[in-house]
Amino acid sequence: MKAMKIRPPAVSGLFYPDDPTMLTLTVDRLLEKHQTPDDSGIPIGIVSPHAGYAYSGPTAAYAYTLLQRRPFRTAVIISPSHREYFNGISIYDGDAYRTPLGLINVDIHLREKLLGQNGIIKASQLGHRDEHSIEVQLPFLQRINPDAKVLPIVMGDQRSEHCQLLARALAGILTPDHVLIASSDLSHFHEQHDALERDRIIEEDIVALKPMRLLNDLSSSRAEACGGGPIAVVMSASQTLGADRGRILHRCTSGDVTGDTHRVVGYLSAAFTTTPVSSGTR
Repeated sequence: MKAMKIRPPAVSGLFYPDDPTMLTLTVDRLLEKHQTPDDSGIPIGIVSPHAGYAYSGPTAAYAYTLLQRRPFRTAVIISPSHREYFNGISIYDGDAYRTPLGLINVDIHLREKLLGQNGIIKASQLGHRDEHSIEVQLPFLQRINPDAKVLPIVMGDQRSEHCQLLARALAGILTPDHVLIASSDLSHFHEQHDALERDRIIEEDIVALKPMRLLNDLSSSRAEACGGGPIAVVMSASQTLGADRGRILHRCTSGDVTGDTHRVVGYLSAAFTTTPVSSGTR
C-alpha cells in the first residue's frame, strides 16, 4: 500500500498550542465566547485572519461560529504565500495536512476537477511547506466539522488575472457541499489610526461586494492585505454561487490586544452570504 503524503504542522506551539487537549480547549473557548448573530444568512464563503490565536483567534472565531451552522463536506482554503514566491497557483499535492488534533484529508476528487480547469493551477508543494496561513485555519475546522475535508490552495502570484481565473474555475465546480475560506491579515506595522483607515477601505469593498475594486485599492496601496487576492477570489466565486451580501463579522488590530498602537497588524473576519428569508407575511 502506498504511504500517505502528509504535510506536518509547521507553526504548532508558536501560533497555537501544540498539545491536543490545550488546543481543543483554546478553540472551543474561542468559539463559545465569540458568537455571530443567528440572522447572518447562509455563508458561501468567509474571510478569516491567520495570526497567532492570542492576536487573531477571537476574530477568526466569529467566522467559524457562523460556518458551524451550515453543513459542508469540503472547505476550500485559499491563502497567500509568505515564504516563497512562485508564478501560479498551487494545490497541495499530498493526501492530508496534520495538526495536533489529527489528520484532515485533502479532497482529491475536487483537486483533480480544479486541475483540469487551467494550466496555471498546479498540484505541488510550492507554498505549502512552511506556510502558516492555511494551517492556522485547520483546528477551527476540525472542531466545528471533524469529518470535513480540505482543498488547500496557495496563490504564489496574486495578480488580477490569476484571481479572476481561480474564481471562475471554483465557481464552475463547487456545490452546496463546499465552503470557501480566504485566509488573510490586513495592514502591517502602521500606527493604529493609519491602520484603521487602511483596513476600513477593505471593509467597504467587502460590504459592497466589489472584488475588482478591492484589487485596485490594494495595487494602488490605498489598503493592505497579505491575502487580498484570496479575499477577491472568495468574494467573486461566492457571488457567482449565490451570495448577495458581504458582512463584516469582526475587525480589530494587534494593538487592541497588546496595548501597543505604534506598529499594529489588522485583522478582519467576514462572510459572503445569501440574504436570510423572512418568515413574516409577504
